Amino acid sequence: MQRRTRCTTEFRLITLIENRNAIILMRNKGGALQPKQVEISSLNLRYEAYRLKAPGAEKSLLASILTNGIRDPLQGVDRKGDRILLDGFKRYRCARKLNIAIVPYVSLGDDEACGIIELIRISNARGLSILEQARLIDELKSVHQMSTADIARLLEKSASWVSVRTGIIKEMSEIVRAKIFGGQFPVYSFMYTLRSFMRLNSVKSDEVDDFVKSVAGKGLSVRDIDLLAHGYFKGSNDFREQIRKGNISWGLERLKETRPQASDECTHLERGFLNVLEITLKYMQKLMARCQDKRYKTGAFYAQANLLSGGILRQIEPFSKVIRTLHDQSRQA
Repeated sequence: MQRRTRCTTEFRLITLIENRNAIILMRNKGGALQPKQVEISSLNLRYEAYRLKAPGAEKSLLASILTNGIRDPLQGVDRKGDRILLDGFKRYRCARKLNIAIVPYVSLGDDEACGIIELIRISNARGLSILEQARLIDELKSVHQMSTADIARLLEKSASWVSVRTGIIKEMSEIVRAKIFGGQFPVYSFMYTLRSFMRLNSVKSDEVDDFVKSVAGKGLSVRDIDLLAHGYFKGSNDFREQIRKGNISWGLERLKETRPQASDECTHLERGFLNVLEITLKYMQKLMARCQDKRYKTGAFYAQANLLSGGILRQIEPFSKVIRTLHDQSRQA
């Protein structure tokens, strides 16, 4: 029985590899994956909750589609007469709002797992975030019974690359996951604020859930959420109770009153450095948003973008090391 299961798994993996290679070959030939016009009502939205919502980006996309139509086709898999949408949910929602009944659509084949693999594989071009990658990998593991090694092989990534994403999704409760993927709580705040408390301070999962439920959907900035998190997880029970009751403005005012102001106590050199950090954070967030813009078309743009992005990539590892060291030092101060 065990041998039969192993043989079945190996056959499944071979089939997935063949399907993946067929899609890659078609893309390389150019024009083989031709879009077709389909009724929007025929699309299955099973994976909509697996993709992050971004109201700001969706608003800009709505204006673009109103003027230019849908330029990039939606993508999915055709399984047993069902078109399962994998990519293009923002375009789908915009089309619905504009009463567009027919949309361009490209099929990635008839194998759901293979379609997910292909979407993750080209995620750099499609703007798939690390959390979206993590959730889709979790789907491959839990529903399609694929191992870390199999996923890594199909994606042509290392096993550790897959394991990191598996670990991230396991850290998220259903409540936190729903708020983040619903666009009500910033990805940045979870990745770099909440996870640090979860790892270093042994904060319980239900405490994280209560905090996220209390501040999600309030239009708070990343900085305000970070400030509130420090007060919530390090402060008094009375402060936590006030935040749970929804007294967010009171909490922020209280924290800003008791927290030393950089402008008052920092040296001229320190104020200058803090200003550089603030500008860097601002433009990092802008850059991540603009990288997903689909309106970039010219060869001249891509030639220069390739040179500049290559320079950034060469600096990412040393940049990450010095920022992490600074973050750890400042947390202990």
